[in-house]
Amino acid sequence: MAKRNRRVGYGLPVVLAIAVHVVALLLTMLRLPDSEPTPSSSSVVQATLVSDVTATDQAQYAQEARARAAQRQAEEAAQQAAEQQAQEQAQQQAAQREAAAEQAQAESERRQQAAEQAAAERAEAEEQQKAAEAARQAEREKQQAEAEAEKQRQVEQAKKQAEAEAEKKRQAEEAKKQAEAEAEKKRQAEEAKKQAEAEAEKKRQAEEAKKKAEAEAEKKRQAEEAKKKAAAEAEKKRQAEEAKKKAAAEAAAKEAAAKALSDSIANEKERIANAQQSDQASNSFINLVKRAVEDRWHLPANADNGLVAQVRVRLGPSGELLAASITRSSGNPSFDRSATQAVEAAAPFRELQQLDAGLQRRFRDFNLKFTPGDIQ
Repeated sequence: MAKRNRRVGYGLPVVLAIAVHVVALLLTMLRLPDSEPTPSSSSVVQATLVSDVTATDQAQYAQEARARAAQRQAEEAAQQAAEQQAQEQAQQQAAQREAAAEQAQAESERRQQAAEQAAAERAEAEEQQKAAEAARQAEREKQQAEAEAEKQRQVEQAKKQAEAEAEKKRQAEEAKKQAEAEAEKKRQAEEAKKQAEAEAEKKRQAEEAKKKAEAEAEKKRQAEEAKKKAAAEAEKKRQAEEAKKKAAAEAAAKEAAAKALSDSIANEKERIANAQQSDQASNSFINLVKRAVEDRWHLPANADNGLVAQVRVRLGPSGELLAASITRSSGNPSFDRSATQAVEAAAPFRELQQLDAGLQRRFRDFNLKFTPGDIQ
């Protein structure tokens, strides 16, 4: 009796394959969330993450998922048909059972690979989504940075504007202070001008007072001078009177001396007449001259006994004095002047006319020697 072929069971592999396909179909048909919760941020700019998957993309994904599902269903139907055919042929083709099992295993591996590929695609999609999210986050951060930079720029601009306002205010204050300083300077200049004018007025008044005082002093001086002049005139008049009186006295004295001299000469004439020699007559004339001069000689108070002065006397034919000059000075001008004045006061010597012609020529030019004690 031929050995009955043992029927190979395919139920468990088929169930596993169907389960794998269902799981893959479910994973494929899962829709991505429309949006993700917006992370809380403490920054000024807030952004909401919006999915970049549009409705058209969703419809396309759904269509693709349905197509894949239909394909998988067709494949499953074909597989079921193949399994049924395999079951029918299992008994006839034992050798093909292992091949079918291997094929099923290979198909399972393929499906597993497909599932892994799908998972890889999903992972890649997730990576792309993460990359897009990272790009959006970077864009948001860039926008936030730009917003912060703009805010900082506005703050800087506001600071600069505040500084400009402060600078403008400071300049206004400086301009005000400068204007006040100019006003103060002008006021001080006005005060200085007024003070200078007051000083000038004071100086002018002082000059006027000085001129007035000088005029008073000049007036007083003129009065003093007039008084002195009047006193001088009076003194001059008094001196003139005294000179007149003195001249009268001198004239009287001279007249008396002349009379005395005349008397002496008369007496001397008589003696001369009685003289026998001309020398005696000449000596008599000289003695007369000496006595006349001695009577007119006023010796200065400061005259020393050792002074000697010689006076040259020149007479005219009638005995008038032509000149009396110092031929030997005593060194004392007062003494010399008193000697010449005495000769001038004693002249003229009229007795010369009474001498002989020869004696007259002799005694018209002679010298008199004056010493404090004697005249020679």
